[in-house]
Amino acid sequence: MAMTVRLPEELDAQLEAIARARHTSKHAVLIEAATRFANSESKTDRVLSLTDEITDRYADTIRRLEDA
Repeated sequence: MAMTVRLPEELDAQLEAIARARHTSKHAVLIEAATRFANSESKTDRVLSLTDEITDRYADTIRRLEDA
């Protein structure tokens, strides 16, 4: 899917330098960065979901520990 991204000049220059150092395109650098971000966010969502499940499951135990 096509997309236009407008970057601040400083960020564009940083991406250009990274791409040049890796002998690749800015497009490839942006795809890698977006993939890493999406994976990180997905992991965060899973951790928060599991935390909610644990909190629900062990609510009584957690309350007793708070009062101890």
